[in-house]
Amino acid sequence: MITSRLVYSQSANLIKYSFSLLVLVLSLMVTSVTAQAAIEVYEFDSPSQEAQYQGLIEEFRCPKCQNQNLAGSDSQIAQDLKRKTYEMVKAGQSDAQIRKYMYERYGDFISYKPPVRPSTWILWYFPPLFLLLLVAGWLWRTKANSRKQVIVTQGSSNSSENRSIDLDNMESDLSHEEAEKLKALLKKHSSKD
Repeated sequence: MITSRLVYSQSANLIKYSFSLLVLVLSLMVTSVTAQAAIEVYEFDSPSQEAQYQGLIEEFRCPKCQNQNLAGSDSQIAQDLKRKTYEMVKAGQSDAQIRKYMYERYGDFISYKPPVRPSTWILWYFPPLFLLLLVAGWLWRTKANSRKQVIVTQGSSNSSENRSIDLDNMESDLSHEEAEKLKALLKKHSSKD
């Protein structure tokens, strides 16, 4: 009875060990396959071609991933686009020719730096224009609020009464000469306190 338990215990440990070893081997195989899929080796005629290729795949966006450039994407379409870019660079085409091909085939979305044309004006001009309008509105509102009301203090030593005068509306009802007199009186009266 004791020997059967011992044999059973040893066989259970052997099965656990074998299963652990199998899991380890399979995970290493999967890791090596994915690592091999990510490595792309392209041969270039000159360092300038390699720099041109790297610059273009950094600029072009993966149509599937959308938030990754071609250099950082491993999707099938990204690999196809990298291969096509490589072929066009090897054929001696310029950056402008390659961009034109990509824009014609995939639209302006393919690039992180879309060209300036009527269809992309909103991307290029709306953000700075919006910021300019916000700053102008803030300045106008701040200036209007500072000129809007002047507090004039009147009263005797026992009680002080505050009265608000809207100078903008009052100046429109007064002539220029009357408005100047009013400002002088208000200035003189406020300096006495």
